[in-house]
Amino acid sequence: MNPLNPHTLTPPKALVTLVAGALFGFGLSLATMVQPDVVLSFLRFQDWGLMLVMGGAAGLALLAYKGFPRALRRPLLGGQFLTQPANWNRETVIGSAIFGVGWGLSGVCPGPAIAALGTGNTDIMWALGGIVLGGLAHGLTALD
Repeated sequence: MNPLNPHTLTPPKALVTLVAGALFGFGLSLATMVQPDVVLSFLRFQDWGLMLVMGGAAGLALLAYKGFPRALRRPLLGGQFLTQPANWNRETVIGSAIFGVGWGLSGVCPGPAIAALGTGNTDIMWALGGIVLGGLAHGLTALD
């Protein structure tokens, strides 16, 4: 195992990933993003509280992605900071549009959908089924 490989899963990385995922799910639940009705009211610009949550999350993500590489020589758990240039093409635009339409019709985003399972919302399984089918369709078409 190469400790400099950013994809090598070590026990500390696994623990941090588990804690971060649990914190993310708790935050989504606390912000009520796991409730499709609340998300739909956000998308109709009726729920400004959720807009603040999304803005705060986007701001923190920007600070993390741009600030950490400047403040630290390397990530705390090893490896290196990676960059991913955005490639805008026809497939990206079509996929984004499909995602947006699905989000707007159902009020369900993939991350909050998984977190919603932890709240006992089993109706969300329909949306998760659609997410899985969409991912499968993408995987099958990306092979061409």
